[in-house]
Amino acid sequence: MASQASTVSADISQTFVSEPETGANVLLIVVICVNRSLHEPMYLFLCSLFVNELYGSSGLFPFLLVQILSDIHTVSAPLCFLQVFSVYTYGSVEFTNLAVMSYDRYLAICYPLHYNTHMTYNMIVVLIAAIWFPPFFAVFVTISLSLSLQLCGNIINKVYCDNYSIVKLACYDTTVNNVYELIATFVTVCVPLSVFFFTYMRILRVCFSGCKQSRQKALNTCTPHLASLINFSFGVFFEILQSRFNMSGVPNTLRIFLSLYFLTCQPLFSPMMYGLNMSKIYILCKDLLLAGVRNNL
Repeated sequence: MASQASTVSADISQTFVSEPETGANVLLIVVICVNRSLHEPMYLFLCSLFVNELYGSSGLFPFLLVQILSDIHTVSAPLCFLQVFSVYTYGSVEFTNLAVMSYDRYLAICYPLHYNTHMTYNMIVVLIAAIWFPPFFAVFVTISLSLSLQLCGNIINKVYCDNYSIVKLACYDTTVNNVYELIATFVTVCVPLSVFFFTYMRILRVCFSGCKQSRQKALNTCTPHLASLINFSFGVFFEILQSRFNMSGVPNTLRIFLSLYFLTCQPLFSPMMYGLNMSKIYILCKDLLLAGVRNNL
């Protein structure tokens, strides 16, 4: 067992150096799964978040690398729709996951005595299912509606495919697609944000009415979550603006950077925030990485 553990830690250390985004998420997923002391609701929701960020960062980049290295920057229709599915499910799951985490913190801080009664094993399973299944179903319907369109063009002026750019290429009326996409965006983005704002208004009220020690503890727990949501929302907000409005006035290099921001920075930003700010995770990650370094020497 010791040799297997050292091999795992060595592999993670090498991945962390060569691919920091993938390595950071894999490291935290392994740490949470392996250590029973972290098998608590908050850390299980964190593990779900890191799995999604690993999925988001690795789901698109193989396509982009193939296009960049190719002499002709084209992508087949099936791969284009697969890009849309990967990007949209990643974004939707991220918002839903952050909303569930805010609800978990709301129960822990506002109702600490009833937390274990509400956050049972069955409730954790239901919430994790709610994180993943509705976004995947909503995006599946979006892709199905777009696949039925007859297209009169084949040029998308973006780094990767997105559904709205495909819909704009349609030869006939796309009211159904546009209405459904607006509804799906509202459900997968606005509803989780509403949950987030409601829970954090209650959390802040409890924090400011409590003692200094409880306020500090709540802030230490919630700061990474707040920073992660703000960072991700910024990237998604720009991407929505760019897809819906004419952004030709923005320099092309900046547009490309901001288009990839929520796909590249978030998978690295969240593990760094949680890994450095949550002491239990920080200590266990440090031990695992040091074991890998020692094994390589």
